[in-house]
Formats: sequence, C-alpha cells, structure tokens
Amino acid sequence: MTSRQAERLLADTPAIADAHFRAEAEPYDPVSRPGGYLNLGTAENRLLWDLVGERLKGLGEFTEAAARYAPLHGTEVLRERIAALLSATFRGPLAAGEVVVISGATGALDALATVLCDPGETIVVPAPYYGAFDTDLAGRSGARLWPAPLPAAAGFRLTAGAVDRALTEAKRAGAVVRAVALSSPSNPMGEVTGPGTLAELLDVVRAHDVDLISDEIYAHAVFGPRAFTSALDPAVNREWAERTHVVWGFAKDFALPGWKAGVLCSHAPRVLAAARALAYFAPVSTVTQDLLAALLADPDWVRGFLAEGRRRLAEGWAHAAGQLDAHGIPYVPAEAGFSTWVDLRRWLPDPEAAHGPAGFAAEERLWRELLDAARVNILPGAVFHSPQPGWFRLCHTVGAPLVAEAVRRLAALPHAAAEREQPTTRIGDRP
Repeated sequence: MTSRQAERLLADTPAIADAHFRAEAEPYDPVSRPGGYLNLGTAENRLLWDLVGERLKGLGEFTEAAARYAPLHGTEVLRERIAALLSATFRGPLAAGEVVVISGATGALDALATVLCDPGETIVVPAPYYGAFDTDLAGRSGARLWPAPLPAAAGFRLTAGAVDRALTEAKRAGAVVRAVALSSPSNPMGEVTGPGTLAELLDVVRAHDVDLISDEIYAHAVFGPRAFTSALDPAVNREWAERTHVVWGFAKDFALPGWKAGVLCSHAPRVLAAARALAYFAPVSTVTQDLLAALLADPDWVRGFLAEGRRRLAEGWAHAAGQLDAHGIPYVPAEAGFSTWVDLRRWLPDPEAAHGPAGFAAEERLWRELLDAARVNILPGAVFHSPQPGWFRLCHTVGAPLVAEAVRRLAALPHAAAEREQPTTRIGDRP
C-alpha cells in the first residue's frame, strides 16, 4: 500500500522521460547507426565538454576531507565563490550566508515552494513555462500552479499585465496565492526579459503582496543583443528584494547537469533558514562541492569560459535558425538558453480541429509520429502548458550536424511536404 502522495507522484511521471531514455539508448551516428534517434528534446549543453573536461583534469587529487561530511547547505568556500560570481551577475551584493547549495535546481525550486506555500496554496506561472515546474514546484510541496497565458501573436513575450490578470482571476476563484514563478531567461522561448518588464512585474507582485521566484538557470547563457537582468538587480528591485528569491545552478551555464548542484539565493532570513533545513534531505556530495569550488577558484578562467560558452551558443542557435529557415519551419527567435520554440501547427494531423483539447490530442499524435517515424525527439507544447497547440521545443546544443539531420527529418514528414515552399515566419521578432 502506498500513500496518496506517492500515487500522485507516480501518476505525474511524464512520457517525455521515456522518450529521452529511448533516444539516448539508440543514438544516431552517420556511419554506425544512420537510422538512430536524434535527441533534441533534452536541454543539455553538449558544446562545452572540451573546456570543462580540461579544467576538471587540472583540479588536483581528492583528499580525505572530500570523503567526510560537509555542511549540508554548502561549504563556506563554495558558497563564497558562488556569491562572488552571482554578485556580478545580479549587479548587487550577495553574501555567502544568502546562498543555499542543494541537489539541483529542482531541489532549490522544491525548497522554495515548500517554504512559501502550504498544501493547496497557489503559485502563478506565465505560460508557456518550463514543464518540470509542475513537479519541481508542486510535486512535493502540495502547491498548485495557475498558468498566466502569454499571447502567441507577440511571440509569447512576458508581460506584467498577463500576470496581473492571472493573479486577479486566481484570487477571484478563491485561490490563496503565495508567489509568482518564472524562468528568466525564459524556457522554452529563450526570451531575455528586459529591465522595464521586470520592474513592471515587480510592481504587480508587490501590489498583490506575493513573493517572486525567478529561475535564472540560464543567466550566463545569453547570446542575443539584450543583456541579462536578474530579478535581484537593485536597478529594478529595491522595494521587494526580501520577497524575491532566485534559483541558479551549474547544470546549464557550466554544462554539468549530471552533477545535480543547484543554488537558492535570497535576502530573506526566514526563507534561508527553512531552506537550509530542507537541504538536509537533498545535499550535494562533499566531493562535488570541492570540485565546484575549485572550478570557480580562478575568476579569469570563469569569465573566459562563460564568454566562450555564449559565443558557441550564438553560433549553435544561428545554425539551427538557418536550418529552420531553409526548410520553411516557423519559429520564435531566441536570445538565450538552449532551445528554439518552433511552430508546427500547420502539420497537425487535423489542423481544422487544432483548438482546445482536440488540438492538443492532435499535437500528441504528431509528437509520437516525430518520435516513432522520424526518430526525432523534440518536446510538444502541452508539456510547457502552451496556450496554443502545435508548438514544440527544439534544443540546439547537441552539435550542428545532429541539428541539421533532425531538421531535415522533420521537413521530410508528409505533413511538412506541402509547406516547404512557404516562407519562414519569425513569430514576434525580438526588438
């Protein structure tokens, strides 16, 4: 007999996880496995291992201390070095005592939701949003997510007005709203939210007396013309800083997703104290913390590495956009992150019924066809609570040849054949 909580978690196990491991078990190789899978559904940066691997080789041998217990919310030296890095990113001071190291950004989000919400209380999230928020923010905390739909015609850009409307609707429906959560830069669209929009959003959350959770896991993965602005940047957030909490980690910017090292940052003493207590259940191993502290020990190397990462991301996205353009596949231009939000609405098996539940059922059929027939794994919009069916997230950080082959296979589908001569549409071009 299992608990209701366990049954709920089991029911939420996504099919996309099965698709990932299926694709990884039989990967494409142009020589040995030309019919293999192309996994462009997982947001891993596979463009930087040559740099990370070289750096890790020179970090020295393990000591006995690495085999012993360390503070479960992060060693002092690691938190100091993270604080130094993120103080520059946030453009404001962050102390080591305002940093909690925990097992992955998932652990950090879970901790924040648990600290801020009692079971049944609500977090408003602009949609489309990172699909794992459903589990990360609500899976164990018992919180409920309330989507704030963003308009497709404007490229799904974040607006304070959309969040304000959702907060008002949720409260009118009787929900007890405790926070707004967003990814910034956004996932899946790759939007860099400008300081003006962030300031307007902070005005909204302050007016509604709720906290802001900003998942800034892609903070150093910006390759477009607009600079990144953190929700904790004092230039946009002076009045609500103690009610603003940022999540970061080493998975994306440092291409180390398997190390499961997340970071929670807050200026709120009670939130930090509770998060440290929760880190007891999800600590990062001492040896991993030692390696990460050593990785950050040379600020010049870190700056150079992050700059080269941005350069490679820009190159990778430009290549992916060129492939989509060449095959007439519409998309939203990205400015950051690892993915492109592509528009396959015209390819839905029943485009006339592509609205509401019928449209998302058609989207799922298309996703399964892409996986089974084209052997390409990209993620359907329903995973990200897209307000409109037919959108997919395609990750472009697997190397140019793999992206080119994946897009070629997408364009070869029967649904795409009639559309190949159509001009590509860039939806909601960024300013």
